[in-house]
This record gives sequence, structure tokens and C-alpha cells, in this order.
Amino acid sequence: MAFGSPVTRAQSRVGRRSSGLGERSRLDSAPVAHFDWMLVGAVLAITAVGLLMIYSTTHTKIPGDPYYFVKRQAMFAAIGFGAMVGMMVIDYRRLRDFSMLFYVGTVFILMAVLAPLGSNIKGHQAWFQLPGGFTIQPSEFAKLGIVIALAGYCNQFRGELDAWRLTVICALACVPIGLVLLQPDLGTVMVIFAIIVALLAVAGVSGKQLIVLGLLAITGVYAVVGLGLLKQYQIDRLTTFIDSSSGESQGNAYNQTQSKQAIANGRATGEGILNGSQTQGGFVPEQQTDFIFTAVGEEMGFVGAAVLLALFAVVMWRTWRTARLARDFFGVLVCTGILAMFAFQMFENAGMTMGIMPITGIPLPFMSYGGSSLIANFACIGLVANISMRRFS
Repeated sequence: MAFGSPVTRAQSRVGRRSSGLGERSRLDSAPVAHFDWMLVGAVLAITAVGLLMIYSTTHTKIPGDPYYFVKRQAMFAAIGFGAMVGMMVIDYRRLRDFSMLFYVGTVFILMAVLAPLGSNIKGHQAWFQLPGGFTIQPSEFAKLGIVIALAGYCNQFRGELDAWRLTVICALACVPIGLVLLQPDLGTVMVIFAIIVALLAVAGVSGKQLIVLGLLAITGVYAVVGLGLLKQYQIDRLTTFIDSSSGESQGNAYNQTQSKQAIANGRATGEGILNGSQTQGGFVPEQQTDFIFTAVGEEMGFVGAAVLLALFAVVMWRTWRTARLARDFFGVLVCTGILAMFAFQMFENAGMTMGIMPITGIPLPFMSYGGSSLIANFACIGLVANISMRRFS
């Protein structure tokens, strides 16, 4: 006995097929379907290399606990991974609507750390002291706050960035820059300036205006030095890479000399993990933080350093790709700011270890020991992944 005519059965099959196509279309448009595994995979790989190098440079520093620094960094990485996931869950377009709140929050935490709430460590009023020996460095999170705030402002006035709007942007930027200089932290100021230039260039500011801003920035640097906001050792560190002989007698070029020697020792394939003479001898100061790239160069050689830089190149490429494919202009600007931040930090950190850039204390993203930097960087990657996931929704 037939249940329905051939025409009815055919229509039923077409209906099921259409329903299946609709379901597949909905799945394809879901944000999770466009998750950037390559971006996150490259970041996790860099973080793993960082943990290995932190162990190599610190396993003899705490008697009885060779994994002390590694365990803490692994904990920071886990918190950072959670921050990354959190940034991916919330639609990034909601951040656009509250971009000025990010600016206010950024200014607030930078002011708070300069108050008695903050702690002075090694001559820098730049941390909040937490129980258990942990610290938070607000300036690391301020970078992301500035990216979101300025991206929101430039998006709001897209096509209307005249001289007045540009003046407002400069005024907004000068507040956090001035607060960071009071810490003092010239390295973070340099990163913030790189972010601002990149955002303005993509937002449509003319080349002449950017040149004027560059000249004003140079003037500002001379003013900062003249007003004594920087300490003498910071000025010496900035000038040593130009004339190392002048700082050598005072020990200002010691870090750079030892770092270059460590990288030279690595040659093509490196001296092997835990076998680097400079690294294991403790000749490179602050090697687990500012100079961690020297451990890679010495113990993993040119090949290992090239692989690490290739992983960073993947992060840059995927961030740039996301900027190009972003659904809206706000997403383009956010990715541009984060790309500028990562690119400048990577080039400056690796460059200073090789003597081609000044020593500024800028950490190598996902590699250098430090919780604030690692967590903030993971949050930035989460925001880029967020924009990529929602480019079709």
C-alpha cells in the first residue's frame, strides 16, 4: 500500500534536502565554524617555547625548586588562556559601544598605580602588590585599553578625522602616555606610540599629518629627557646601542654585550637545551624576562631562532588577515592596533638583544616571564580571534 503519491514523496525529499542545507548554512555561519586554529596554535607553540626557555634560564635560581618560575608562568598562561576564551565569547561589537569606558578604566588604573596603592619595584612605580608575592602591571593591560578606546573613537568619526578630531585623539593619548612616563616606563610609551601611529594611518589620517605627529613626538622625547622624567640609567640604555664604548666603562653596555655573545655562541644549531655557556653561567642579566631571546639563540641556534620568528610571523599574518576580512571598520582598527603592538614589541625585543635597537625593557610577547604581559597578550589574541569568528555574522 503506497503512502502518498510520487509527487508528494518528491516534495518531501526536497523539503528535507532544503532543511538540511539550511541547517548546514546555519552551522557554517556560526562563529565557532570560523575559529582561527592557526593563530591560536602559533601562540600556544610560542608559549610552550617560552616555558622551556624560562626553565633553562631559571632552574638553578631557586634552590630545591627548579620549576619555581615555570610553574608560575604556566599558571599565568592558564589564566591568560581563560582571558582569551572570555574575549572570544562576547561579541566584539559590544566593546565598540563601550570604548570610552575602556579609556576611562585605563586612565584610572594608571593613576591608581601612581598613588599609594601602587608599589615601587626597582625604581618603577608600576605594579600593584598582591598576596602570595604576585604583582600586576597595569600598563600591560593599558595597551589593549588604548587600542579599543582609540579604535572606537576613530570608528565613530570615520571620514571626519580633520585637524580638530586629530587634536582630540592626541589629547586623549597624551593622558595615558604621561601617566606611564611618570612610572617611568619609556618602553611602554614607545609601544603606545606605535599603536597610535598604526591606528591613525589606517583610520585615514594623511601622511603630512603623520609626519607632523612624528616631529612632535621627537620634540616630546627631548622634552622628557630635558625635564628629567627619565633616570640617567634609562638614558644610558637608550644611547648605548649607538655608542657602546661610552657606556661600557660604567657597565651600561654589559647586558647588550653579553646578549650578543650568547647569540653568537649558538651558531647554526645551538649548544643544546641546558648547555648554553652564557645562559647556564648566568652571564646575561634578566635573561628570563627582557633577554629571553638570547637563550633561544644560544641553545637552539639560528635554526631555533628562525622557527620562533616564523611562529611570530604566523601570528602577524593571521592578525593582518583578520583585519582585512573584518566585518566592520572597528574590527579593522582593533586588529591593526594589536598587530602594531605585537610587531613593535617583537622587533624591539629581538633587536635589542642583537645590538640593533636600544635597550628598553620591552618583553618578548608570550616568551618573557611575567604574568601581566602574558595575560594581556592572550586577551589580545582572543579579541583578534573574536573578530575573525564573527566576520560572517
